[in-house]
Amino acid sequence: MPEVQAAGDTPDGEVPRARGASPTVGSGASGDAAYLQALDGFIAYISRVAGLSPETVRAYEGHLEAYGAWVARAGVDPLRPSVRELRRYLADFRAARYAPRTVAAHLSAIRSFFKWCELEGIVTASVVSTIQTPKIPQTLPKTIEGSQMDRLLAAPDLTCPEGLRDACMLELFYATGARISELAALDLESFDASDRTVRLFGKGSKERVVPVYRRAFDAMRRYVTEGRGELLAGAGRHENTAGLHALFISRRGNRMDAAALRYRFRALARKAGLPADITPHAMRHTFATDLLAGGADLRSVQELLGHASLSTTQLYTHLTPERLKAAVHQAHPRG
Repeated sequence: MPEVQAAGDTPDGEVPRARGASPTVGSGASGDAAYLQALDGFIAYISRVAGLSPETVRAYEGHLEAYGAWVARAGVDPLRPSVRELRRYLADFRAARYAPRTVAAHLSAIRSFFKWCELEGIVTASVVSTIQTPKIPQTLPKTIEGSQMDRLLAAPDLTCPEGLRDACMLELFYATGARISELAALDLESFDASDRTVRLFGKGSKERVVPVYRRAFDAMRRYVTEGRGELLAGAGRHENTAGLHALFISRRGNRMDAAALRYRFRALARKAGLPADITPHAMRHTFATDLLAGGADLRSVQELLGHASLSTTQLYTHLTPERLKAAVHQAHPRG
């Protein structure tokens, strides 16, 4: 299943208007019953069978609802569009000055949907595969500099349970390169104290085991022993005796989701004086870049990040030119 890319800089639910279509027609998803039924089946498949993350499922659903709204306004059969009609759909995105990455994300969702429709016998053939993906300018991921990282890791207040939790979160971010959704899904049972490793479940529920350096593991253990119980008690909650036990607990005693962890990260980043454009994902980028700069091989970093393709990991080599120069100098016969 193709990976959905970020929605770029466009507002959620914003759809380009079909040329010549009335602005009052088709403000929501397409009313075509067959398309809506197929869409429901596809969303059920990618969430329950393919095991894509909730964020990815929502992205697919939003992109396909946007497509449904457009075809309704343009008078196009949503399950049998022509090449010309699909090109007109993408052209309307470009005319509305959407970023190439946004256009590519919408096209990726449509491709995946029609591929599923073909496998299910809903359509006999699709022209979507003939549409060329827009070229996306390569942008280097943002990373956190050493002094910035030091300030960030020192930002939590270790005298309160919330601060112990925040310190655990930041240390695990930097120690594992985990996505924020992966961190939110952690349970106490995800950790193996015997070899200081954590089990993460990434996109498509793919499992990987990542070693955790001692400082991060100690921060996790201190939070669990000194802070987590206080958060539960303060909320009047009791630990479940059966089932899994969430690692990150809010003041109300609930599992913290990705949005809650993102909120805490931004608050800590502001406290540490980091630029406003530094996001939790920058921790993942920094993890990868620092490993490569320290001499780790690309395949190992790929496995630690849970990347399906090595080409995705190779992006980080652009951030470590000095390491690559040193490798050529050491290994090349004429270095």
